[in-house]
Amino acid sequence: MIRINLLGRIRPKAARKAVPLEATLQLVFLVAALAVGFGLLYVHYWQMDKEDRALLVHIQKQTGEKARLEQLKQQVDNFEKQKVVLQQRISIIEQLQRNRTGGQELLDAIANTVSRTDTLWLSSVDRKGDALTINGSAGSINAVANFITQLKRSGYFQQVEIRESHQDEANKAVQIFVFSLTTQFALPGSASSASASAAPAPPGAKAPGAPGAPAPNRNLGGGKI
Repeated sequence: MIRINLLGRIRPKAARKAVPLEATLQLVFLVAALAVGFGLLYVHYWQMDKEDRALLVHIQKQTGEKARLEQLKQQVDNFEKQKVVLQQRISIIEQLQRNRTGGQELLDAIANTVSRTDTLWLSSVDRKGDALTINGSAGSINAVANFITQLKRSGYFQQVEIRESHQDEANKAVQIFVFSLTTQFALPGSASSASASAAPAPPGAKAPGAPGAPAPNRNLGGGKI
């Protein structure tokens, strides 16, 4: 249908309804609040991401430090093992050096004491450090006592003690006394010689063979004959 305006008036346009100012402000505040919230979330995320990266770098550094310390610990353990081995070798060398020290003097001192004692000969001399075990035979018990006296007077032997002295039953044709004694070898003037010579004799001790002295122990064990 076609309508014709016969009056010639302009038809007024319908007026639009104005949006209330309060609603506009609420919308603006909402948008602003959302923008601020997203901004805060982004800043928080950025800070957390930065802390995560820093923590990761710290963990990597600590892992590298741990590997370095473990390698260092392994080196220290290896050094400790080598130290133990070297210490054992040094101890062996020192022991050998102690055993070798005074070897010629020991042979000369024993030879001189034996040469001053009649009807006495040695079958073995065992040495462990400065400790000596002397085994031998003699034609009489007095020869054994004389040999002990010569050892003490030589200045090379301290703490001479008889371990065993008995007559050899295997040889009845000739009177033979088998003996075993222990002593400490020390060079004259050494610290061990001075300390041994300074030690007082036990009260009531008597030389072998002296009147009132106890009879020699016939088998106190241990000596090599």
